Amino acid sequence: MRSGGKRGAAAAAPLCALAVLLLGACGTQVAGQGGPTPSATEPHWTLSAPTRSQITGAELGTDGRTVTIAVDVPSGPNPCVRDLKAELTEPVANTVPVQVTFTSPSGDRGSGCTKSTTAKARVKLPEPLGDRELVVGYPGAVFTADGAKPPALRLCGDLGCTPAATGCTTGSYEQAVKAVDSPAHTYRDAEHCDGKWLVLDISWPTGPVCGDPGNDGCAPHLGDRWFYKAEESGWKPFFRTATGGCQAVQDREPDFPTALCAPLEPLAPSLHPNYASSAPPSS
Repeated sequence: MRSGGKRGAAAAAPLCALAVLLLGACGTQVAGQGGPTPSATEPHWTLSAPTRSQITGAELGTDGRTVTIAVDVPSGPNPCVRDLKAELTEPVANTVPVQVTFTSPSGDRGSGCTKSTTAKARVKLPEPLGDRELVVGYPGAVFTADGAKPPALRLCGDLGCTPAATGCTTGSYEQAVKAVDSPAHTYRDAEHCDGKWLVLDISWPTGPVCGDPGNDGCAPHLGDRWFYKAEESGWKPFFRTATGGCQAVQDREPDFPTALCAPLEPLAPSLHPNYASSAPPSS
């Protein structure tokens, strides 16, 4: 009996070991579908570049050549950025273009790189920046030393580093056109301005191909009449209307001067037939 028991136990041991191996193998196959679990998969790192809004600042060293650029980059519980660098590209006119790049797995949400942090990249220019503009990325964030508080460089706005002063000038009218997000190839048809208030009639071609002045497809136009008030940031649009005279605009802004609106004729119905008057789109 004792010897039989020993032989039974000895025979059972390999069977138990085999059962454990089989169960372990089955468990692995179900959980990982025959391969490593998703958590063990290395995320895919790709080359990236910060957008204009992610380029947050630039500083110029005391040598006038060393530029340090601050950018928003992905962050998370695991490493999210490798090989962050700034490189000088081919200079154009009075600008110094620099490209910032890095690699990151942030395109894979499973990487955990869903937040952001500020990082800095440094580049040394072959000669001092001087009065040239530093352009980082494309479309670029533009910086200048003019009017800046060292060591920081000044980030320029959408109207450039030296926008025209708000007033009754061509440069200022161009700023007013941009302020209403007008279509490409917009023309200024008439301006009525006193330095504090502005009326701007604009129009744009509606043909499919309008690069050729002789193209009859460009003959139809649409248009708008915008009213502005001068503010520190430039001309601020507050109203548009196709009607003439002063009633519509002075109902909206009683202080608008009669001398600017009284001579206004209604816009031709063909320019903008879909509305009579409206407020500017909310920002």
